[in-house]
Amino acid sequence: MAAEKDIDLTNDRPVYVIGGGPGGLAAAAALREQGVRAVVLEKSESVGASWRRHYDRLHLHTTRRLSALPGLAMPRSFGRWVSRDDVIRYLEKYAEFHELEIVTGVEVSRIDPSGPDWVLHATGGRELTGRAVVVATGYNHTPRLPDWPGRDAYTGELLHAGEYRNAAPYAGKDVLVVGVGNTGAEIAVDLVEGGAARVRLAVRTTPHIVRRSTAGWPAQRTGILVRRLPVRLVDRAGEIMCKVSVPDLTEQGLPRPDTGLYSRVKQGAIPIQDVGLIDAVRAGKVEPVAALESFEDSKAVLADGTRISPDTVIAATGYRRALEGLVGHLGVLDERGKPVTHGGRAAAQAPGLYFTGFTNPISGMFREMALDARKIAKSLAAG
Repeated sequence: MAAEKDIDLTNDRPVYVIGGGPGGLAAAAALREQGVRAVVLEKSESVGASWRRHYDRLHLHTTRRLSALPGLAMPRSFGRWVSRDDVIRYLEKYAEFHELEIVTGVEVSRIDPSGPDWVLHATGGRELTGRAVVVATGYNHTPRLPDWPGRDAYTGELLHAGEYRNAAPYAGKDVLVVGVGNTGAEIAVDLVEGGAARVRLAVRTTPHIVRRSTAGWPAQRTGILVRRLPVRLVDRAGEIMCKVSVPDLTEQGLPRPDTGLYSRVKQGAIPIQDVGLIDAVRAGKVEPVAALESFEDSKAVLADGTRISPDTVIAATGYRRALEGLVGHLGVLDERGKPVTHGGRAAAQAPGLYFTGFTNPISGMFREMALDARKIAKSLAAG
C-alpha cells in the first residue's frame, strides 16, 4: 500500500474515493480494472479502520464465497464465516494485490462542484480536484447515542457498543444491553459466555430472528433470491420459516414480531442472524426487558416503569452516516441523511458523485458493495 508521500496529490483529475473500507477499496479496484485512475483518501492510518474497531468475536454473517470483493477471492482458510481479524487481513491484501493508490491521514470535510470537476476540501487546507468522487465513508460512521433524559447525570458506566471489545471487563457484573439488532444480540451472548453475572437486553421493537444457516443453506442465499419478489409474499414465507425454525420465546419476553420480515427490511431493519441468542434467552441467561426510557442517578428507567441498577449500560443503538457536512448542501441526501442514489447512478444535480456502502441489504453488504463497485466503474469508464 502506498504511503502518503509516495503519491502525487496534484490536480490531475483522478477519481477520488473517500474511505478505505471495503466499499472504497472495491470501487478503486474496479476503476483500476477499467483503466481509470482512482486515489483512495482514508482519514485514519490504515485501511479497514472501522473493522479494526469492532468487537473481538465479530464474524461476517454472510458466507466467505459471497463476500469477496471484485478481483480477489477470500482464502478458504478463513472458513465459512469470516472473522473480524481475517476481514482486516483480506482488506490489507486486497489493497496490495490491486496495487491501489491509497493516501492515509487525509480527511475530506466538504465536496463542491467546480465546472465539470469536483473540489475536495481536505486536511491541511488541501483542495483536490477530481473528475468524479466516490463517497465510501461507511454505513457505521459515527456512533449514535440517544439523548436519554438524565443521561448526563447518570452515575453508572455507559458506553456505546462501538467501544465494546470483549466480555473480560464485565465478568461478574450486571450489564444492560440496549438495542436488539445484530450487534446488541451478539454482545449480549458474548457477555454471557464471558462470565457476566447478569445480562438484560432492552427491546423497543421485537426483532425478527433467523437462523444464520439451516441444513447448510445460508440465510444470505435466501435474501438474494427474494430481493425482487413482492413484499407480502416474502413476509408470508418468512412467517412460515420462522415458525418452523425459531422457537416461540414469548414466555421469555421476546414474542414474535407483529410485522412482516421483509416489510421491516424495507424500513431499514435487518433481521437478527442467530449466533446464540435463541439458546441464551431460552436458558434465561439473557433476559429481554422493556426499552430504556431514561436515567435517574444510578438507575435505568425502563418503558414499563421498572427501575434497575446495572453496573454497566452498553448502548447498541446504531450509527449515523454523518454525510451532512460533506455533501448535505448538494441536495443528494434524503430526510434521514441517506444518499438518494447509490452504485452506478448519480443524482441528476450532481453528475460524477457516487455513493457506495450506505445500504444494508439482506443479500449481504459486502456483496452489494462488490456489485456497486463494478457499476460505478462501468459508468465512469463510459463517461
